[in-house]
Amino acid sequence: MLLARPAGTPAREIGPDVDINTTNWIDLINPTHDEITKAETLLGVHIPKQEELEEIESSSRHYERDNCLYLSTPLVRRADDISFSKPVGFILTEKRIITVRYTDYFAFDLVGRKLAEYPAGKISPSSTELLVELIEEIINRLADILEGLGRTLDTISRRVFNAEQPRDRARVGAMLRETLRRLGYAGDLASTVRDSLLGIDRVRIYLEDYISQSLQKVKDQGTSPLPTRDTAGKSPTPADTFKSRLKVAGRDIASLSDFDAQIVSKVQFLLDATLGFISIEQNDGMKVLTVASSIGIMPTLIAGIYGMNFKDMPELTWKYGYPYGLTLMVLSTILPLFWFWRRGWFGTR
Repeated sequence: MLLARPAGTPAREIGPDVDINTTNWIDLINPTHDEITKAETLLGVHIPKQEELEEIESSSRHYERDNCLYLSTPLVRRADDISFSKPVGFILTEKRIITVRYTDYFAFDLVGRKLAEYPAGKISPSSTELLVELIEEIINRLADILEGLGRTLDTISRRVFNAEQPRDRARVGAMLRETLRRLGYAGDLASTVRDSLLGIDRVRIYLEDYISQSLQKVKDQGTSPLPTRDTAGKSPTPADTFKSRLKVAGRDIASLSDFDAQIVSKVQFLLDATLGFISIEQNDGMKVLTVASSIGIMPTLIAGIYGMNFKDMPELTWKYGYPYGLTLMVLSTILPLFWFWRRGWFGTR
């Protein structure tokens, strides 16, 4: 899908009625090969395909080509109980920004709605400003994901360490298996968010360097694609404002990376605790089997001895031999049970 997002107008698909020259944001959503070819023809720039955006080396993610800035990063997408990462590409030109993505992202839609509600008569935001806003909204979205993940881990923690666990072993086993599944999902999501944070931070750093180079061109040549100073030289320039916003975004990314590392540590701690409880449950099961087998040894031995029927066994002709044998078997059952109970292997003392 090829979307045109002009300022002050709702987004719509590119067609004969859309004036590309007045559109400062072109949004390609899950584009096909034909749509990429069409966009390249209309815009006169190279549009990277998905395999190009998935390259991991920095030189393939951030570069300049034909006076255009190409940036890409993996970005996490969470839906229900699954999360995945898809590459996102940004193409920054002097007139517009072009985004290439292969799934929906809330941050893009939010910035798009803000752009559609732009006041009439006000100067449209530049391509650099739109990219900075996208970076900020992506960071906000990643922060929301981490906050939700933190609340999920708090819920899991209370469930794992709850003193009033269900007494039914089947329910306990099901609860621990579900906990392991949720912890696996949480760990995978935290890892994907970390990749997104690292990727968007590299985009931010490269963009900040690009703006600094543009400011340097002002000093050297007196021209730049970015406005630099007002006529009085007193108000902050757009370039300075962008750099300031990008520095704040960098601090946000650093704090989110620390929070993500804390979440990964908590996932590992809860995973170890859950596996520990599983081991305890297994040990309790082995104790039951040990008790059951132990209390059956002595009665079986006694029954085996008096079941041999040798001629010289005095108990065979004894009047109380049968009750005596039964009493020995009962006592050999009760005494081990009492011993195991005193050791705390079952029941409560």
